[in-house]
Amino acid sequence: MPTSSYFTILSNSCLLLLFQAFFISIAASSDRHTPENHIRTRAGAPFKVALFADLHFGENAWTDWGPKQDVNSIKVMSSVLDTETPDFVVYLGDVVTANNIPIANASLFWDQAISPTRSRGIPWASVFGNHDDAPFEWPMEWFAASGIPQLVCPVLNSGEECSFRGTSRLELMKNEMDNNVLSLSKSGPQDLWPGISNYVLQVLSKEKPHTPLVYLYFLDSGGGTYPEVISTAQAGWFKRISEEINPDSRVPELIFWHIPSKAYKKVAPKFRIHKPCVGSINKEKVAAQEAEMGIMKILVKRPSVKAVFVGHNHGLDWCCPYGQLWLCFARHTGYGGYGNWARGSRILEINERPFSISSWIRMEDGSVHSEVILS
Repeated sequence: MPTSSYFTILSNSCLLLLFQAFFISIAASSDRHTPENHIRTRAGAPFKVALFADLHFGENAWTDWGPKQDVNSIKVMSSVLDTETPDFVVYLGDVVTANNIPIANASLFWDQAISPTRSRGIPWASVFGNHDDAPFEWPMEWFAASGIPQLVCPVLNSGEECSFRGTSRLELMKNEMDNNVLSLSKSGPQDLWPGISNYVLQVLSKEKPHTPLVYLYFLDSGGGTYPEVISTAQAGWFKRISEEINPDSRVPELIFWHIPSKAYKKVAPKFRIHKPCVGSINKEKVAAQEAEMGIMKILVKRPSVKAVFVGHNHGLDWCCPYGQLWLCFARHTGYGGYGNWARGSRILEINERPFSISSWIRMEDGSVHSEVILS
């Protein structure tokens, strides 16, 4: 499909998808002004979450190759969503490759990335990765004898021309929240800036509507326009909020961010993945955050924290125990980004009675592997 036709189709279908999603989700939508957004389980059914990591939409957007990768990524997500029918989706960072997007508004590509989930009426939340607001990198080949190519941009209603301004974390999050009733994402406390996407959601039992089944915490691990780190302030925020809403650690807690902490290096398999770790690929070294500012010390002391989930490393998909909790990679979902490993998605399933958290990886071709009990 020609690049211009690809963008025109997606642009023209956006309003229809949003309109459909509104009526599908209106009963489940929550008030953004409450302390925590919430999601409700289905009566008598486990709560299932699909993790989409490192989609990298917009990569090499000025070529025919780039948009084709985005189409392939949509196929991966669609396959997983139709096979697993999850209740919730987590976009685990690097939704777009901002350093390759030669237009002012990267939200146009972000919107394409969330479209498979939105069109199926499934609520979601997102967290930022290091590429989502990275400054544009001028390709060296543009300065060869052939010169800068004629850029192909998405159809813009405002008549805005292609530019290289980029889109900040705040703008990306605001656009997602303002234009999608199914999004449960939040910008987070202002005093944690420049980190955005620091927030908590509670999953409420359908049978016990006032009793949280699990808390889901989202943290911005930095990168792009500032260092790759979870700050001391973010760690303090997590400690304060978790002790306020879950003082006796009775309710299980799951944690999501993009770039693995240095603790992942400590538990990483040396060669093949062997017990107690579970996974299928261990093809690169852990690319950890630049520093450890206290978040892991807090997490390991909370018995309610069951697992941390990250993306970032496309060639890793293992889970390994770290003290009483698990450190897990998702699975590279997008066709953008480096590596030719098969694409897929980590799935989480939370059962209420008896309580359990299990996980596996669902591949694009429908196969399943790496089942593990996390709690």
